[in-house]
Amino acid sequence: MLSRLFARRYLFSRNSRSVINIISGVSIVAIAVPVGAMIILLSVFNGFETIIRQMRSAYDADLTVTPVRGTSFATAELPKERIAAVGGVEALSYVIEQGALLSYGENRMTAMLRGVDEEYADAMPVEETVFAGRFEVQLGEDIDKIVLGQGLAYTLGVRSFITDDVRLYALRRKSFSTLLPTDGYATTTMPVAAVFRTDARTDGQNALISLRAAQKLFDYPDRATALLIRIEDGRSPNAVKRAVEQAAGSGFAVTTRDEKNATMYRIMRYEKWGIFLIAAMVLVIASLSVVGLLVMLIMEKRRDITVLRAMGADNRLLRSIFTAEGLLVCGIGGAAGLATGIAISLAQQIFGIITIPAETLLIDVYPVEVHFTDILITAAAFGVTAYLISAATVRKMITKERNI
Repeated sequence: MLSRLFARRYLFSRNSRSVINIISGVSIVAIAVPVGAMIILLSVFNGFETIIRQMRSAYDADLTVTPVRGTSFATAELPKERIAAVGGVEALSYVIEQGALLSYGENRMTAMLRGVDEEYADAMPVEETVFAGRFEVQLGEDIDKIVLGQGLAYTLGVRSFITDDVRLYALRRKSFSTLLPTDGYATTTMPVAAVFRTDARTDGQNALISLRAAQKLFDYPDRATALLIRIEDGRSPNAVKRAVEQAAGSGFAVTTRDEKNATMYRIMRYEKWGIFLIAAMVLVIASLSVVGLLVMLIMEKRRDITVLRAMGADNRLLRSIFTAEGLLVCGIGGAAGLATGIAISLAQQIFGIITIPAETLLIDVYPVEVHFTDILITAAAFGVTAYLISAATVRKMITKERNI
């Protein structure tokens, strides 16, 4: 209590106006800037992670059920009614995913085709990603259409949804003759119904057709390669996953979206905390300005120290006074930095002040998302740094052998 009283008086006293006060102000600013920058950087990474997760949710299901052995399964082996009865399951869709060659005019492009059934739009938010045309892969019993990813459509050169037809080539699984290689391919032609847009990796190599057309093209009658599941809002994916695993049986594997994209999310976390460590190093360097401040303050207060020693103050009390002085300066700078960083991040998160000058992205403002845990981690890292620097400096300056 006494040490904090002395520290406040040394910093805020009206009679204390010297170069030390200027250094104190510079130290406060030097500390506030990296602290605020850490909050802003972490919030930006949070925002981009959320955007990427939202993009992936448009093409990767909450839960994906695939066969343990082989690449496909008979739909009768995994009836929808059995999985739909599991608590937390909201919608389901059989799909077939396999590579194919797409041809349009003089352009050729390999792509991953996804054949989808009538319930696909209920299981996946595909209609939210369609920005041109209409999501419609099947009309009646005879007409099939294709929905292209934006990057894929651009590579093929597709421009019109009225006159443009895309030709699909799929390798026959049962036989292939080197004498008549054309007989080893199944082909069909489909008009383009729409173009969807998610992330560059997805819409640059994926297209959607009807499950009926995919079963015929790839020779998968009454079969599917996966069952996509949408879970109810607020339900835990891992909890629903365990229930679905029990319902599906040992012949099927169930993966969540996070598990399917585990590598990508892990890299994003590494990038985030790598930036945090770099910013923390900058913070440590900025906090060293407190060293000069404390050294000059101790030298200036030699007379006060002599008086306090004469009154019975020991080194422990003297060290606590000047350590409290360093922590006070760091605390003001840290608080100012936290407040500024949080204010800027929230302003961007709510009002979208800074925009992205690009028309091809799904977002037009820099995504920012403030997390309370990031604030706590930043404050804790800064607090430990400030205490160690202040305590080490004061201990070096005030010793039993040294008469300040």
